[in-house]
Amino acid sequence: MYHFKNSLFYLLLIAISISSCSEKQTQITQKPNIIYIMSDDHTTQGFGIYGSRLAGLNPTPTLDKIANEGIIFDNCFVNNSICTPSRASIISGQYPQTNGVLDLEGVIGVERQYLPKEMKKLGYQTAIVGKWHLHDEPAAFDYYKVLPGQGDYFDPEFLVRGEKPWPDNVVKTKGHSSDNIMDITLDYLKNKRDPNKPFFLMHHFKAPHDDFEYAPRYEDYLADTFIPEPESLYNNGNNGSIATRGKNDSLTRIIGSSVSHRNLIRHQANNIYWNDTTVYKKYRNAQDIAPSEYVKWKMTPEERDYTSKVYQDYLKKYLRCVKGVDDNVKRLLDYLEAENLLDNTIIVYTGDQGFMLGEHDYIDKRWMYEESMRMPFFVRYPKSIAAGTRTDAIINNTDFAPTLIELAGGKTPDYMQGHSFKTILETGQEPEGWQQATYYRYWMHMAHRHQNPAHFGIRTKDHKLIFYYGKYWVDTDDPNATWNKESWGNDFGNHTPPAWEFYDLKQDPKEMNNAYSDPKYKDIIAGLKDQLIKLREDINETDAKYPHIQKVIDAHWND
Repeated sequence: MYHFKNSLFYLLLIAISISSCSEKQTQITQKPNIIYIMSDDHTTQGFGIYGSRLAGLNPTPTLDKIANEGIIFDNCFVNNSICTPSRASIISGQYPQTNGVLDLEGVIGVERQYLPKEMKKLGYQTAIVGKWHLHDEPAAFDYYKVLPGQGDYFDPEFLVRGEKPWPDNVVKTKGHSSDNIMDITLDYLKNKRDPNKPFFLMHHFKAPHDDFEYAPRYEDYLADTFIPEPESLYNNGNNGSIATRGKNDSLTRIIGSSVSHRNLIRHQANNIYWNDTTVYKKYRNAQDIAPSEYVKWKMTPEERDYTSKVYQDYLKKYLRCVKGVDDNVKRLLDYLEAENLLDNTIIVYTGDQGFMLGEHDYIDKRWMYEESMRMPFFVRYPKSIAAGTRTDAIINNTDFAPTLIELAGGKTPDYMQGHSFKTILETGQEPEGWQQATYYRYWMHMAHRHQNPAHFGIRTKDHKLIFYYGKYWVDTDDPNATWNKESWGNDFGNHTPPAWEFYDLKQDPKEMNNAYSDPKYKDIIAGLKDQLIKLREDINETDAKYPHIQKVIDAHWND
């Protein structure tokens, strides 16, 4: 009897052991959930982890915690710092000439919504919530609830799949968009998905895009705090070139929307003083600027006081929107932790590009300068990413889709131009042969009263080379050319001077000295030009289809 009981006991132990191993095996082989969180215009200066002048304000405690529990990328860059093209590269894994989206009017149809298509092949439920901004229906996703176009900050409408054709299925909501978008995400996670399948969710905040309309509960946040100001807000040193400044700095009066009154067409007071009818949206047109107004800008003591006030108001509104994002991400983390989903969910956070917060007296994005070109990017997944990891490996937004696909167990499709950095996530080290440079191109030219000249360039870890060619991608001098002449606030036909800029980022990280003419950099610049030619060819970003631009390049390549 004793031996019989003993045998039963051992059999029971073996059964429990087998069951336990089976459960462990199931946990090991279960695919991770993936949540890709992206805010609009959330620049690296607006975090604690990136060590900017604003870090001491602790603007993102929740996001910093996520970042510190995973890997932080210090050299993540956008290839075109404007909403629609950036999102198109993220969803397609391709550069603009390949995916067809050069500017804000570009469209990504369902046939090119590659990322959700590939994720579905790998067994994932796919969903997108919040800002879409790629115009056509996001039909490749299993579930969507997205803002129409830019969407509204307050009481936003959302577009959903329904009986009517896109975009006629509209759901109205009340409240602030950051809260509402998170409400939708949490509802999806709680009630809309199949809990027996892994999910891939793209959660896109509208905030902190201008006009920085924060939720009322943040009215007192930072109210009595002095926000640190960049020195270049008042003195731009030797930043820029004749392409951005003109002869005798005359073009500074129309190029690059400003914090100060410098830009006569659009400055930040036009965007942030919502209740002041004398200034809000009171933009001017480039065509209306008289020749006598093209004079060198002077920062008088009175103007300095005004600029500081606008800057303080601007940054407080911006950071209140950021605070709303951070608090809502906390809601998501709390849900994942309560449902025991947190550690089997890969959490990615980024912005769709960078943003100028007064550096060089610029607002908005579009520039190839660091604050506009650099994207925040970090990933938390404790099963394979060590906490406290940081890397200076160069990645860009075309690399996101290949990486997400490989994290889901797939392989990068041949049609994608980006490269998976999955091994960097898992090891913190660059693999042999990893890219040492990234390409940038702003196609639009003098658009939306922000007045940024068209340009392209290359950035390595140490250097940056920019060429301003100063023409719209459509040949506006051709009487037979067609383009959207009703597009808002555009000055496409204004050809601006071509010029080169070069920055030694190790010696001059704030890009205060255009050293293109310094003879000591002659060989470095020549090497960067060679790299730039090859890179443009490799990624299908030459100007073979744009002879009016190629003519400028040929004429000024060796300036």
